[in-house]
Amino acid sequence: MNQYDFTQRAAVVTGGAQGIGYAVAERLLQGRARVALWDRDEAALAEAKANLARFGDVQNVLVDLTRRDDVQAATHATVAQFGTIDILVHSAGIAGANAPVADYAPEEWSRVIDVDLNAAFHVNQAIVKTMIACGYGRIVNIASIAGKEGNPNASAYSAAKAGVIALTKSLGKETAQLDIAVNAITPAAARTRIFEQMSQQHIDYMLSKIPRGRFVDVKEIAAMVAWLVSAENSFTTGAVFDLSGGRATY
Repeated sequence: MNQYDFTQRAAVVTGGAQGIGYAVAERLLQGRARVALWDRDEAALAEAKANLARFGDVQNVLVDLTRRDDVQAATHATVAQFGTIDILVHSAGIAGANAPVADYAPEEWSRVIDVDLNAAFHVNQAIVKTMIACGYGRIVNIASIAGKEGNPNASAYSAAKAGVIALTKSLGKETAQLDIAVNAITPAAARTRIFEQMSQQHIDYMLSKIPRGRFVDVKEIAAMVAWLVSAENSFTTGAVFDLSGGRATY
């Protein structure tokens, strides 16, 4: 396993209490980063910290990422403990309901856009300000292959993740003159608790589209993220990295 040195780096991982976020947090801690887990599930946060504390310094922050004031407070809390935020991995998100556009409930559309896109804006905006002040930062936004391909019966999720890709590209260009790298990854589905929000028919559809014939493992995602948030990634920014097992067509 390739190992990157994150000594004296402070990282925020949203959705860090479980799934992809947890795997990323573990990988960063193994590289000696200090990691703040931002999540809205208090019980899951407590369990995650209990399991991850053996690797290093872990901070738990209970936060609703759809609330701008909550995100600002979380940013202040992490900076107060760690002194800075060098790394952001924005992983938090939901799948939303599965239904065709013709039948998609407007309130469900708004909920998914709020959690998957508006929250990404709040988090990126709050944390990039600290990075600009310090002149250094690494951001990875977890998008999805759905943001490129558009999954049927998942229009809100697909649209939100496409928005995350565009947000990443815009912010990467805005900070390109600084030592700040802003990139996104577009993984195929990983077997995490997000599957609980999906119909079995939709899960089967996603698997059928992956040439590898399996779902991506969260540790494979964490491996790609580790390089993207390392100091070695000093040139690439505003880019989107495929992690779709051969599914992506561009």
